Amino acid sequence: MKVFSGRSNEPLTAKIVKHLGIEMGKVSFRQFSDGELWVKYEENIRGQDVFIVQSTHPPAENIIELVLMIDAAVRASADRVTAVIPYYGYARQDRKDQPRVPISARVIMDMLSSVGAGRVLTMDLHSPQIQGFTHIPFDHLYARQIVFKRLREFDLHPDKTVILAPDVGRAPMAQAYAKRLGVSFGLIDKRRTSPNHAEVVHLIGDMKDKEVFVMDDMIDTGGSMINAAEAAIENGATSVCALATHGLFSGEAPKRFMDSSIEKVIVTDTAKLDDNRRFEKLEVISVSSLFANAIANIHSGESVSALFNV
Repeated sequence: MKVFSGRSNEPLTAKIVKHLGIEMGKVSFRQFSDGELWVKYEENIRGQDVFIVQSTHPPAENIIELVLMIDAAVRASADRVTAVIPYYGYARQDRKDQPRVPISARVIMDMLSSVGAGRVLTMDLHSPQIQGFTHIPFDHLYARQIVFKRLREFDLHPDKTVILAPDVGRAPMAQAYAKRLGVSFGLIDKRRTSPNHAEVVHLIGDMKDKEVFVMDDMIDTGGSMINAAEAAIENGATSVCALATHGLFSGEAPKRFMDSSIEKVIVTDTAKLDDNRRFEKLEVISVSSLFANAIANIHSGESVSALFNV
């Protein structure tokens, strides 16, 4: 077994191989003056079970780098190549919702399978149906084990705590957390006015004198989270904490969270955060152990689903 890292999230890969008790595979990257990418494996991978860790969020070079790494591994006679994608970028573009637009999530999957990926391993897809966009094996992990562990560190009172979904799409996930924790569930009914802007129309659930945890699969600009938090506060919540698996914090998101009523923002390390996207309220928890266990089980032919049956 060999585990290699693209450049989108080398810190996470370093944690994964530490859990596995192996060294990270050696691979070289080069970018030519015209912007073209070049990769080379610096060790023999013939007959090896190869795992490539690379998220596919922008910049687009992350996708190209992953495709090139898969192709190079296949051409180097790797026995199997698994694309480990902690954060599957373009997952929000999962349908043809208007004329003359691509289904980008399908395009990315087609690219990976066409160059020789034999398997995909990812976490908390924005749209679970993406698993059906390919004929190759697809393992979908959930961060809930790690998130549950962190939530239990809060002093949660069943009659004083609410898990709030920021939109209808996240309701099943929030309901599952609320049921598992034995607390109340709430829901925001919102209307999206543009790709990165939505307005709260209704808040369903009792927020008065409650500690509220807004839960989503990802945070991009932070608009949905912050709007949900403000609605909860306006309806009597005593405090609000935001939790998500994937934290991107695009544009002015860090400043918006610092200026908001949200007391703490908790995300996992599926997407690498540079210093300019970190802020005082932010807490990052690692999902490296889940990925390490999944990689180990895939390599040994054992069940992956058993890892997240909690």
